[in-house]
Amino acid sequence: MSLMVSISGIRGIFGSDLTPQNLTLFASAFGTWLNGGTVVVGRDSRVTGELCERIVTASLQATGCNVVNLGIVPTPTVAMGVLQQKASGGIIISASHNPAEWNALKLLNGKSEFLDEKQGSEVIRIARNHSIRYRDYTGTGKVWCNETILEAHIDAILGLPYIDKEQIAKARFKVAVDAVNGAGSEAIPRLLERLGVEQVHCMNCVPDGRFPHDPEPLPEHLGEICGLIKNGSYDIGFVTDPDADRLSIVDENGELLGEEYTQAIAFDFMLGKKPGPVATNLSSSRIVDDIAAKYGQECHRSPVGEINVVKEMQRTGAVIGGEGNGGVINPDLHYGRDALAGIAMMLQHMAETRKPASLIRSEMPDYVITKTKILLQDLDADDVLARVAEHYSAEKLNTLDGVKIDFPDGWVHLRKSNTEPIIRIYSEAGNREKAEELAADIQKIIGN
Repeated sequence: MSLMVSISGIRGIFGSDLTPQNLTLFASAFGTWLNGGTVVVGRDSRVTGELCERIVTASLQATGCNVVNLGIVPTPTVAMGVLQQKASGGIIISASHNPAEWNALKLLNGKSEFLDEKQGSEVIRIARNHSIRYRDYTGTGKVWCNETILEAHIDAILGLPYIDKEQIAKARFKVAVDAVNGAGSEAIPRLLERLGVEQVHCMNCVPDGRFPHDPEPLPEHLGEICGLIKNGSYDIGFVTDPDADRLSIVDENGELLGEEYTQAIAFDFMLGKKPGPVATNLSSSRIVDDIAAKYGQECHRSPVGEINVVKEMQRTGAVIGGEGNGGVINPDLHYGRDALAGIAMMLQHMAETRKPASLIRSEMPDYVITKTKILLQDLDADDVLARVAEHYSAEKLNTLDGVKIDFPDGWVHLRKSNTEPIIRIYSEAGNREKAEELAADIQKIIGN
């Protein structure tokens, strides 16, 4: 494995790929690019997080940046902190869904958005050319802590005109939470308390960074909370990844709705409140197209990557956006994935419709999406994508981000991962057999 450098930051296994040296290098490059100002820094609960935080903070100070330290908070809370503090940028110390041995720096600009290609490329150039500008002793930055930003984030969610905490409280919801001992461990129970939820069962909500299961919120990793709800008396379960920007939902029967349906339900809720287009990425389910059509709106597609969806939302004036991995982007708060916002919207939707989560899901069209990976060992990713595109040249192709083939009864999307040395293969159809068949056809072509 090697350090993964992308426009939004760096990621790797701490101690071998992600070292103190390259943490210093990239944090200093970011501070140089900002040319001073204030940077909001927050982290998830990983064991290496506090160590990384100290290195990053000192590096920013050395380039003349002041640092507002939030400690362990969700990624969207850092984004809200950038806006509230009118900061020049932000750094999130989190490897998101990667295992505990990983860590990363994720970089935000002054609009609290992940860096775009031009901005990120400039930070990388500064790092690689060692064009860092350190200040002398009269120009180093200061550091202070702010423990109020999470509460401000929750205040902003409760202040949305379509979130009615009294109505939610009257529903007397009983909720289970699995925060995988990550950054949502204290934030999500606090949000639920402020919403007036009657009972909250906290599972894996000790923010010590020792993940009790694979931290990516996928069905095969969530048997514990599904079993709890199936054998208990809960209205809904919420699961987040370590930095609490992705949300997975478990219904009252202990059945996962699927991450794709997190986004779909959020779109349905929002379009019922305010008309407008929506936006998502090329790898997200067709269900969002169906939801948009239900309200006479258009669903726009972008390359995979949160900033790409954000740019498409801004280009089209989308009222809601997201990604099929459980990421909900509500521009009324900030342009970034926000599991806390998704939770509030789901509870409001249930309270208003007086429908359980299972019924809300069953009233939506059925799609099955499969996700597989090809390890890039002896394979050249660009060659693989070119071969697939040539094979399906007579079909409806989209090469905006890898290769996506749209068939009448389904689709397949291949793309290089931004976070791992793999090619991802997503396929979707009306049933699992067909979706797996579409993916298998691709793998035959690749010879994998």
